[in-house]
Amino acid sequence: MVENGTLDGYPGATEQELENPLSFMSKKCDGLIPAATEKSIHNGNVDSLDCKAVFEGANGPTTYAAEAKLTERGIVVAPDMLVNGGGVTCSYFEWLKNLDHVAPGKMTKKYEEQS
Repeated sequence: MVENGTLDGYPGATEQELENPLSFMSKKCDGLIPAATEKSIHNGNVDSLDCKAVFEGANGPTTYAAEAKLTERGIVVAPDMLVNGGGVTCSYFEWLKNLDHVAPGKMTKKYEEQS
């Protein structure tokens, strides 16, 4: 895979290339883990999902409307706050720093000076 940059030539691969990487989201699976993009599951694609559960690895990968549809279909949605607690917690602290317009490193410097 590293040599070719694709799954082409990988003995366990059932698909070699894909024009649209998002089409993987419609593959039948037990658990789907959207882990990089916010709002990647939305009204436009929620009906094509064929999974038993969604584990939100990204921050807010499922829109409210899509989550309601998934729940209605009996698909478990494990929220990002539980699945990706570390990332969500980190984002929260970044958000707090941004509210106060604190530059990176300033909070650490202030803490060290006060210690």
